[in-house]
Amino acid sequence: MIRLEAVEKRYGSFQALQPLDLHVHAGEVFGFLGPNGAGKTTTIRMLAGVLTPTSGRILIDGIDIVEEPVESKRRVGYIPDRPYLYDKLTAREFLQFVGGIYGMDPARTAERGDMLLADNDLLVRADELIEAYSHGMKQRLVLSAALLHEPRVLIVDEPMVGLDPHGARRIKERFREVADSGRTVFLSTHSLDTAQEVCDRVGILYKGRLVALGAVDELLSGHDSTDLEQVFMQITEEEAGAARAGGAQ
Repeated sequence: MIRLEAVEKRYGSFQALQPLDLHVHAGEVFGFLGPNGAGKTTTIRMLAGVLTPTSGRILIDGIDIVEEPVESKRRVGYIPDRPYLYDKLTAREFLQFVGGIYGMDPARTAERGDMLLADNDLLVRADELIEAYSHGMKQRLVLSAALLHEPRVLIVDEPMVGLDPHGARRIKERFREVADSGRTVFLSTHSLDTAQEVCDRVGILYKGRLVALGAVDELLSGHDSTDLEQVFMQITEEEAGAARAGGAQ
């Protein structure tokens, strides 16, 4: 569903992402992990079509994001780490706005929008201004908007920030439902508990390089651990130690 082939990103002389090869399958929640500055958000923005790779190729549902940017974006729902909402719109008005961006029929937008609002416990407040919503309600509205056009891929950057346990539980359940319907969730998070709970596979990025990749259970058993945070710390500390040793030579 998502395929990256030797994808690199450079900003002048700075190499933000080393050549990255990655295949994320339909029907899975994939966790993209790494410390700050590892290149996660850069990768996500390329997947969403916000940034263009310096080299390499990215395919979304078999479509090259550079050669067919509009068609690839039709297949993607994107939730950035700081999503923007128009506070002076109601939830229904906001979803109609999003549906218009994707060229959806207004009647279809209204029907699907109400279904998603109901799924996310927002329907009874659908005609209130967004400025009156709590943080958790806004997060659920953003998720509703990202799923409105029935994307094949949902890309999410740090979805749990500021959510209470009930809100976080709802969001995680939605991710699982999306994957179980045969679509793909690509999830970047610093919450390793969330990744361990909801992800089928994870990749760990360190200084622009993919240093670990596999099913969560495989990574845990391979490091004789039951805690993904412990495995993450071990892998990244080993990489940091190797980098220091290389710099000292």
